[in-house]
Amino acid sequence: MSDYQKKLNQLLTEAASRGASDLHLGVGFRPALRIDGSLVQLSDEELLTPETAEGLVLSLLSPEQKEILAQDKELDFSYTFDNKARFRINVFYQRGFLSAALRLVQAKVPSIDDLGLPPILHDFTKLNQGFILVVGPAGHGKSTTLAALADEVNHNRFDHIITIEDPVEYIFTQDKSMVSQREVRADTLGFNRALKSVLRQDPDVIMVGEMRGHESILAAMTAAETGHLVLSTLHTNSAAQTIDRIIDSFPSQQQNQAASQLASTLAAIVSERLIPKIGGGRVPACEIMIMNSAIRNLIRERKVHQIDLVIETSAQEGMVTLNRSLVSLVKKKIISKENAQLYSLNQSELKILLER
Repeated sequence: MSDYQKKLNQLLTEAASRGASDLHLGVGFRPALRIDGSLVQLSDEELLTPETAEGLVLSLLSPEQKEILAQDKELDFSYTFDNKARFRINVFYQRGFLSAALRLVQAKVPSIDDLGLPPILHDFTKLNQGFILVVGPAGHGKSTTLAALADEVNHNRFDHIITIEDPVEYIFTQDKSMVSQREVRADTLGFNRALKSVLRQDPDVIMVGEMRGHESILAAMTAAETGHLVLSTLHTNSAAQTIDRIIDSFPSQQQNQAASQLASTLAAIVSERLIPKIGGGRVPACEIMIMNSAIRNLIRERKVHQIDLVIETSAQEGMVTLNRSLVSLVKKKIISKENAQLYSLNQSELKILLER
């Protein structure tokens, strides 16, 4: 084992033992861990030189991956460390130097309850068809929530689950369901190609790691329309913004048709934020939008800006706004008012709700 591999193993061990979500390697910086959302440079480590950074990063790669990196200048892949921890890794160049961001993936798929997510998510896993989206900023638990939903199906239904991921993150242990996990480049040439062929693979549930462009969105909606449960993610901030983003991704002449198809297939949107807890750790705050006739009509009529009001007035159906979720966490003394305000998308409304 090379000195670089030994140092890398030491850093990976420290990341796992300290409960970090990410490890960052970059020239001119000490190796850094993201813990509870904050980046912390390891003070006992030296600044990484170009040679050290390259040695550490290249020790992660196979010969084939080195070739792809040389050609594409960046690379996504997964890495299993000592059969104990998995990392989702992005290797990239900055100012001509190699860098890497390593996201720690738990060995066991956490459950909906383990993650502290709203109980209504259990109901989503009982659907036989429909389009469920988990949205939010990068690093706020979307992929983990998606895996928790798919794994609950795995433990409770005799289904065929197909995942399309770049790269594969959580490794599912098959229970009642048959689980086929497809990784871009290793098992398929791309998301769009995999989605075009997935219906010929007799799935019941399709989990798409990320939708990229209107072609993959259209394929996902079509799969939901033809009797499948489709789970996926988008980098958007709210349910209303997600719907706008999906419709706007289509050419203008196709947007009305896309809105109609989305209205008929969408089942729910979960918009998630991981908020620092008082005393350490993070807890999810979620906006939950569940499709009803009012929201379907607003989507078809392109009046998406009114959806927030429907969510606010539909608590009896299991819906909740992000601000209501934040207020609940503040009143339970799980998060601070300051952090609630930091993550709110409507701070003036939040202030009023907190004062009630």
